[in-house]
Amino acid sequence: MLPYLFIQTILKIINFFIKLIMKLEYTTFKDGDLFTLTDFSCQPSLELLDRKGLYKIIWCKKNAAKITIDGYEVNLEKDQVIFCTPLNVIQMDASIEGIISFVFNKEFFCIQTHDDQVSCNGLLFFGSSQPQIVSLKGKEKKLFNMIFDFLDEEFSIKDHMQGEMLRTLLKRLLILATRMIKQELPESSMPKTQIDIIRQYNLLVEEHFQTLHKVKDYADLLFKSPKTLSNLFKKYGEKSPLTIINERILLEAKRLFLYSDKTNEEIATSLGYKDAGHFSKFFKNNEGLSPMAFRAERQKAPF
Repeated sequence: MLPYLFIQTILKIINFFIKLIMKLEYTTFKDGDLFTLTDFSCQPSLELLDRKGLYKIIWCKKNAAKITIDGYEVNLEKDQVIFCTPLNVIQMDASIEGIISFVFNKEFFCIQTHDDQVSCNGLLFFGSSQPQIVSLKGKEKKLFNMIFDFLDEEFSIKDHMQGEMLRTLLKRLLILATRMIKQELPESSMPKTQIDIIRQYNLLVEEHFQTLHKVKDYADLLFKSPKTLSNLFKKYGEKSPLTIINERILLEAKRLFLYSDKTNEEIATSLGYKDAGHFSKFFKNNEGLSPMAFRAERQKAPF
């Protein structure tokens, strides 16, 4: 009798620690799919932060948290969710408690291919130089918890339908978050056609910011006038079309200064500036520091 009770106790302890360290993963060898549900409390899950090509949805489910994104500390409150693209450089400590992250690659779910289904490309992801954050309240919080519970359960079911079920639940989460963003717009009743122009503009900036630096360049691509875009973005929020371009250039410049050994001249060239002096002036006007001073200061900062 004693050995049986001992074994049961050991099993309970093992199950307890499995629950404490969450890393549920779905992968396929043939298609290269990857979808992970994790709390980043173990080294294998933390290593996901360094892998290329992964989208990360980080949810402060139980506690507030401080994480570093692109070299800057981000304070997330309880029940806030941040949506990070593969371009964001994320650093966090394994000691952080109470967060849940949904991590996936484009092979598992391509936001471009499925844009007609979820409409999150250029809004939830790649809609700003800063990762999008939503705050869960009331009904939305209940729905997020419900999706989490369904995902948690689905990871334990190993059959040929598992991948599609997980994709369906991820799509539901993305649709819910996209709806929340639209509801928070200054004019929440903005027609879909106008929101789509904003999304297209954001995506074009993401694609061409290294070569196109003027609003007119993007207005021409969208067959709109710069004034039309300015009026539309004024309805959408505070940032102007030019601010969006400048912030995207600045973000890439800061990433390169922080995470590469490229010189100021090399970075200027990669961002479409023929004159490194012109780039340095742009950087200082927007960041308040010269490129050299920025790199020196940030390298001293503890991440």
